[in-house]
Amino acid sequence: MATDDPELEAIRARKLQELMSTAAPLSPPAAASSGGKPVILTDATFESEIRRPGLILVDFWAAWCGPCLRVAPTLEAIAKENAGKMRLGKLNVDENPRTAQRFQVMSITKMLVSKDGKLVDGIVGALPRPQIEAVLNRWT
Repeated sequence: MATDDPELEAIRARKLQELMSTAAPLSPPAAASSGGKPVILTDATFESEIRRPGLILVDFWAAWCGPCLRVAPTLEAIAKENAGKMRLGKLNVDENPRTAQRFQVMSITKMLVSKDGKLVDGIVGALPRPQIEAVLNRWT
């Protein structure tokens, strides 16, 4: 989705670049812990990542989604502050339609919470940090 707002386009491009820079291949031990950094998920890796022990918040997003870009720094801060207790997974719905369709992602931003391989909760919308943390606190 294109826009005539150059500032918004610049923000989108910057966020996409930041996300792409975290997509470097990880060795299996680094991927397991993630050190508070987002784990880039794909249709091919989604199942194995959510089945890992522990808590993972999966953010379904797209580069054109304004609310997704606004909530991303909050999610990354939560993941960084809770490294070791939870992981943050990022799945681009445009690049990974199979997984998005599997979980009936009809609108974004949408987040799923998985604990020890089981989907336990979900969040729809770019909620404020306290509300996101309240959902995660139920499972930590």
